[in-house]
Amino acid sequence: MPRIAIIGAAHPHVDYVLDELTRADRNEFTLVGVYDADRAVAERHAARFGAPVFDSADDLLAEGVDIAMIAGIYGARGDDVVAALRAGAHVLADKPLCTSLAELDAIESAALEAGRTVNLLLEKRGYPATLAALAVVRAGELGDIVGITSSGPHKLNRAQRPDWFFDRSRYGGILADLVVHDLDAALLFAPADAGTIRGAVSAPLPDAPDFSRYGSATFTTTTTVAAAEVSWLTPQASDVHGDYRLRLVGTRGTAEIFWARGRVELTTDEAPTRVLDLPEGLRPAQEALDAFAAGHTPEVGTSESLAATRLALLTQQSADQDGAVLTWTRRAL
Repeated sequence: MPRIAIIGAAHPHVDYVLDELTRADRNEFTLVGVYDADRAVAERHAARFGAPVFDSADDLLAEGVDIAMIAGIYGARGDDVVAALRAGAHVLADKPLCTSLAELDAIESAALEAGRTVNLLLEKRGYPATLAALAVVRAGELGDIVGITSSGPHKLNRAQRPDWFFDRSRYGGILADLVVHDLDAALLFAPADAGTIRGAVSAPLPDAPDFSRYGSATFTTTTTVAAAEVSWLTPQASDVHGDYRLRLVGTRGTAEIFWARGRVELTTDEAPTRVLDLPEGLRPAQEALDAFAAGHTPEVGTSESLAATRLALLTQQSADQDGAVLTWTRRAL
């Protein structure tokens, strides 16, 4: 029975894994324990399962862990991921995986040395709308995908955010945080092994000038141009936290994905606009835990997790360098 541990629980996305462990059909795992730098946070999550709370990540990993869920303060995640890998655990991680390219290089090395998998929980891959659009693309109905545009706005809900969220050294930046989903989607719908990336940010908070509320990224490959905008500027009165959208432009048609609305509209040269039927989706940690329980590598393995993270971090670096155009190459793992 695989042994799973929570290493950092500062972000609510830790519940992606904890909620799985409460399901009646999910009894393959044993929760070894919970660690967070804020002991009260760890105790709150551990209490749901009667699990022990540990004073350090090292103490918890020393208990023997097969899988570590990493969801702590963003700036601490890189070290936690490396520690888990070196302890022989596979990693499930909330995004962002880490906040610097140096940390990402250390994660890559640790994963290769340990022979363990890093799985970033890119939950949009499992949304019903994504699965429906991906089936259409792979069937060739849109022809070749030449353009992808996406929008990822979020409500800031500032009063609910902890202080570390507005500290650049612990947060990492808006592009490092939010654009990873959109860049991963670009690679999913239009696979590529190399390209150039450029980022820009604006709308700093008046009392936290290093915290930008708006960012954009442009990712260009030999076949496709992908443009993504992300923000913390969803109007407070909006009926959704973020009206996430993605548009695919192909040589034979277009598809509009309305993630927040659960809708996909398809228009092709052969047929007018129609709304696609949506398949059953996947819960954020469902596929990864199924794979680990069966002894398989999750669909989003180390290569996919590191590729999307590297693109996001390069985008943030570009923005920090006044929009410098940077080169990305998928690394063979």
